Amino acid sequence: MNANRSRWIPYLIGLSLLAGLALPLAPKALAYPPDAQAQRSPLLAALQAELDRSLKTYSAQDPPAYYIGYTVTDTQRVDVSGSNGALLNSSEARTRWLEVAVRAGSYQLDDTHKVGERQAQNENPIVAVPVDNDPEMLRRAAWLETDKQYRAAEEALIKIKTGKEVKVETAEGKAPDFSRERPQVSIGPQVSINVDRTPWEGKVRAYTKAFRESAAIINSIVTFSAQAQNVLQVTSEGTQLQFGQIRYRLELFIQGKAPDGMDIDRYYNFDWVDPRETPDDKAVYAAESTMRKELEGLVKAPIVDPTVGPALLTGRAAAVFFHEVFGHRAEGHRQKDVNEGQTFSKKVGEQILPPFLSITDDTTMRKLGGQDLLGYYQFDDEGVPAQRVTLVDHGVLKSFEMSRSPLVGFPNSNGHGRRQLGATPVSRQGNLIVQSSKTVSNADLRAKFIELIKAQHKPYGLLIDDIAGGFTFTGRGQPQAFQVQPLVVYEVFPDGRPDELVRGVDIVGTPLAALTKIVATGDTAEVFNGYCGAESGSVPVAAASPAILISEMEVQKKETSTDRPPILPPPAHDVVKTGGAK
Repeated sequence: MNANRSRWIPYLIGLSLLAGLALPLAPKALAYPPDAQAQRSPLLAALQAELDRSLKTYSAQDPPAYYIGYTVTDTQRVDVSGSNGALLNSSEARTRWLEVAVRAGSYQLDDTHKVGERQAQNENPIVAVPVDNDPEMLRRAAWLETDKQYRAAEEALIKIKTGKEVKVETAEGKAPDFSRERPQVSIGPQVSINVDRTPWEGKVRAYTKAFRESAAIINSIVTFSAQAQNVLQVTSEGTQLQFGQIRYRLELFIQGKAPDGMDIDRYYNFDWVDPRETPDDKAVYAAESTMRKELEGLVKAPIVDPTVGPALLTGRAAAVFFHEVFGHRAEGHRQKDVNEGQTFSKKVGEQILPPFLSITDDTTMRKLGGQDLLGYYQFDDEGVPAQRVTLVDHGVLKSFEMSRSPLVGFPNSNGHGRRQLGATPVSRQGNLIVQSSKTVSNADLRAKFIELIKAQHKPYGLLIDDIAGGFTFTGRGQPQAFQVQPLVVYEVFPDGRPDELVRGVDIVGTPLAALTKIVATGDTAEVFNGYCGAESGSVPVAAASPAILISEMEVQKKETSTDRPPILPPPAHDVVKTGGAK
């Protein structure tokens, strides 16, 4: 995926987010006791022994290896998927990967330094290692990979030092390449899952079969996934970590097609970490009923023309709005890269949002109300503890999401160095939480919305109720624009006529202008869980926001397909052809 274009994506299909529960504002993180005494994996000692041996030699080379880190990621995964009443896949797998990070030079200048337009490395090589706990085999793999990574770092550093002599460097580029952080030692319990796939095979058949009742649904896919992931990490700085995390997900996806060829998609996801919180059939079928009703309405709905006017975003849509419009531009590495637009780089201490809005990114939060948050973790992918970071306080920009790539004025990580396995960590969002001190009930917010429509003499305003996701451009030389892709949109009329479902719109705009147009918020927050893709791959994230009223928002026509719907209806809904329903 383009390094300057990010999307909210589900684990397996399309763009997807989970609409959560309505929650009171000003949420508080839940306090959890520290992990009980856990048994230390024998592989930790093997990694430490090889690390000590490697550091003694490579730190004496020219240039020296000043940092070496070993990370082992052990993943157990179960997947069951079905389509249109039949089973597509049922599988279980276990993998174990070793990542070796070697930095040559110094904390101030090392082989990762970016000079001018030289592209930084976005991939971090990984090596498959045995799932057996064989310390000698693991040490052997670490030995070979360390030598390989040191040689690559040595070569890169020579090119960087040469390039620095002929390139003009910005103030941001003069910040150190790697931050000094306090070593972390934490030995937590390792986790595992024991999933009987047979019941889930029956469920995905039944869940997708129910969608066949609608002639408007061309295709349906339901996927259940369960994952237990254990991480072992040791570094030359003294960090030793052992921790695990379990996640479960149920994804519902249906497709339809309007008469003019426009694709109509509906998504719904359930995410949980405790098997006792598995959604029951009643909850799943209720979600399916809503999805089906919305898709059938959207297939017949009229297309909206491009327009500018008042808009009301429910909490579901507002959460993604803030993720795309604000969140990506608050990621620390974008302030350092000369090729980035650096929208907020010089605005710390300035008003960028209305004074009634505050934003934090709190990856220590496991839940918000009763909803699990996908952005929770204990340590980031650079071994730094998860933290709560105040990004905006009453409209004033205070900080950025930081990895171990420092900025001038921000010398340390705040636990947001993240990556998909095999990618190099960069600063990424986790749990983006929007809070408001200017709230009204959702009913009063709608009344204010209608007042705005009348005051601007508009024939209607747009109510954005659900979204597929979005993306944003942050690279310099590109338009500093965002695009949010609604799924369920209504025209709201000032004369009291019923809301009308419409389709074919994308929200577009530029961040500095759009963020100042928010005039009020609702009094309840909604949670979205999803997967966000950017330079360091796909990572789980969450966002929460109350509904927001925007005085002026621009929408454009959605990209569409020219393929027409099938000429014949689905076989079971053909009342004329032989074999069809009578």
